[in-house]
Amino acid sequence: MDLLKDIQKYQEHSISNRFFKHTEVQILLNNLNSEKFILTQIGHSAEGRAIHLVKYGKGATRIFLWSQMHGDEATATMALFDLFNFLEADDEQGELRNSISNNCTLYILPMVNPDGAEYFTRRNAQGIDINRDFNKRQSPEAIILAETRDQINPHFGFNLHDQSTIWSAGKSGNPATISVLAPAFDAELTVNDTRLKAMNVITLINEELQKIIPGHVGRFNDEYEPRAFGDNFQALGTSTILIEAGGYADDSEKQFIRKIFFKAILKGLEVIAANNNFNNITSSYFSIPENEKLHFQTLIKNCLLTQSNIHYTADIGLIAIEEIAEDLKSVTYTYVVEDMGDLEGFNGYEMMDASGLQITLIKPLICGQNADFVIRDGMTTILCIENGRITDKNF
Repeated sequence: MDLLKDIQKYQEHSISNRFFKHTEVQILLNNLNSEKFILTQIGHSAEGRAIHLVKYGKGATRIFLWSQMHGDEATATMALFDLFNFLEADDEQGELRNSISNNCTLYILPMVNPDGAEYFTRRNAQGIDINRDFNKRQSPEAIILAETRDQINPHFGFNLHDQSTIWSAGKSGNPATISVLAPAFDAELTVNDTRLKAMNVITLINEELQKIIPGHVGRFNDEYEPRAFGDNFQALGTSTILIEAGGYADDSEKQFIRKIFFKAILKGLEVIAANNNFNNITSSYFSIPENEKLHFQTLIKNCLLTQSNIHYTADIGLIAIEEIAEDLKSVTYTYVVEDMGDLEGFNGYEMMDASGLQITLIKPLICGQNADFVIRDGMTTILCIENGRITDKNF
């Protein structure tokens, strides 16, 4: 499949940003083709919103996919509705569609945390991080997720998330647009057959993504987290594949990244449905560069500054903090000084060389505080940030 050419015909256009709510998801689920999908209500959130599971296919290999454990991590949910459209379609991709349907049974939970989605927050209505609630299970959403896995007893699991945009794909100079992980199931980071299968699926997904976003795939550190669902599902015998959506230039609403995410999921389903032998290719898995925090939103190089009558040159790295609007359907950005000094080896979604430009500090540059300065080229303002908000920008 030529992803960037063909994806538009599968994309669910009714959701085009990250701020869709439970009611919109319910409408889409209720409109699924009942001859191809089985929709089952499996419980309620803390605030009483219905949680549904979608079943597709008739094959022997059971695959469980779940998204939006964190309410403000919506990219994978968009990609799953694109996947539903792909599975419903009748076109030249019929061979792949039939392979998935005949060899696999998919169980898809598109919105684990509808309350968090309603308020666009990470945690559920109780203030609990569902992905740290596997052991205690004090949230109804964690109970539903764990019990559903137990009932399905899936061979494979896709744990779908968003991540911070500050992650880089190693030292490639690129953001980690997609990050992957076969979570550890013990503190020793043992690789057994279950985890090895997940590693091999990830390796094949990465090979496909390198054709589309070369150098933009990272691998998370596999430190064991005993409270997390992915680690525990791996321990229970479900080969678990973590996929996270990161950053890409000029894609704040992740509409390009959702296409890449869709392709990652579809490639994973394709290789599982094909019943690959999953040869021991862990070296390829570990060759995926490990994520590092090397990306700023804006990186300004070679700034001539003055402090206490000392003239010096420093780089300034800014991150953009999202602030949710009152309508819970949009965000504004506050730019904060994350680091300054010698930032060689770091990158930014936006970069500026300030050599020869005049920088006027409205307030001192302090890491962790709002940026407040003006950069000019003669009489022309290049960048003006007032108390963290960009008020003028010409680069």
